[in-house]
Amino acid sequence: MVRIVIEGGQPLQGRVQIAGAKNAALPLLAATLLTGGVHRLHNVPLLRDIRTAKTLLYHLGATFEEGEPLFIHTDTVDSFEAPYDLVKTMRASVLVLGPLLARFKRARVSLPGGCAIGARPINFHLSGLERLGVDIELKHGYVEAVTKRLVGNHIYFDIPTVTGTENLMMAAVLAEGQTVLENAAREPEVVELARCLNEMGACIRGMGTAAITIEGVSQLRPMDHTIMPDRIEAATYLTAAGITKGNITVTPYIPEHLEPVIHKLEQAGMRFELGDQHIRALGGEVIRNIDVTTNPHPGFPTDMQAQIMAMMCLADGQSIITEKVFENRFMHVSELRRMGANISTEGNTAIVRGRSKLQGAPVMATDLRASASLVLAGLAAEGSTEISRVYHLDRGYQKIEEKLRGLGARIKRVKG
Repeated sequence: MVRIVIEGGQPLQGRVQIAGAKNAALPLLAATLLTGGVHRLHNVPLLRDIRTAKTLLYHLGATFEEGEPLFIHTDTVDSFEAPYDLVKTMRASVLVLGPLLARFKRARVSLPGGCAIGARPINFHLSGLERLGVDIELKHGYVEAVTKRLVGNHIYFDIPTVTGTENLMMAAVLAEGQTVLENAAREPEVVELARCLNEMGACIRGMGTAAITIEGVSQLRPMDHTIMPDRIEAATYLTAAGITKGNITVTPYIPEHLEPVIHKLEQAGMRFELGDQHIRALGGEVIRNIDVTTNPHPGFPTDMQAQIMAMMCLADGQSIITEKVFENRFMHVSELRRMGANISTEGNTAIVRGRSKLQGAPVMATDLRASASLVLAGLAAEGSTEISRVYHLDRGYQKIEEKLRGLGARIKRVKG
């Protein structure tokens, strides 16, 4: 068994380099299926989920030249099935559905898995594809989809869905006519995908708004694209400065991507110095209690809810944290309680009564962002914290122990 062991109580100081965004890289890798040729992706993060996505593309027939940039050859794609063994480990694997249908007019994709943070059904993907002219059957745990031709249509999402918006956007770029996605997701990663598709020859307008318009084109060219920095990784390190009362400079970053998090961290007593390519975060003497409600972008990101909760465990007062995106994203609460946190939950609301200290303890990661919250808590706690099931952490944070050691943390990965 692999564990991360942290000796806490050390204020973190220094500079940390942010990797390319995982949630931008995954749809971009899927988008390489839209056309044959040699694609170039720069700043691809070295993560477990990225390895899974590359394995899936390799299964479909793509080949790779590793390095910086990463070269992806898609002329050789000759399979249209995403098998259960790959899809079950990462929900984003379903993103190959739209590109395969757009280019090859057929796909067989296992129903997805991933972190156990909610149901996250793909019914929005499927109903939207049906409106584009796709015949869909669910057989033996697989989505079997075929079409004679994709035809643009007006599609309304009952709730904004990031992967649903991305999947349908990729399908619609090669459809005949115009497609309009109403109540579309507005996350920066959706905008990043649309920008890349336009660089490939697509015609997409309105990305970053609730109404995206796609004019179908007959063909695309291979991509040559640099992936933006990961806003959630950046925000996690900013929070690390707050919870340890440290001084951390994060680079690179995109200011507008971090605005909701910075606003809340300032309320919690932190100070920030903003540069063109870097942001310096200074923890306050006292962590002030704040209330947080997660919402789709541009609201406070659900992917930072667990990390901000860890910080509020040491706040001076009571905080109320409300989760409005996923219905099962408080699994880290029981682990934080093992470290002395005073948290009670009711439905989608957590009441966090801050304490003066946390104590190190053996804890278990339950999903990607929950694992990050346990790392943050361990950095601030008295004594030793041992985190098991750290493979969750490896899905979304590149070289986290190495980066934290560079900031002065006493952290190591142990086996056995």
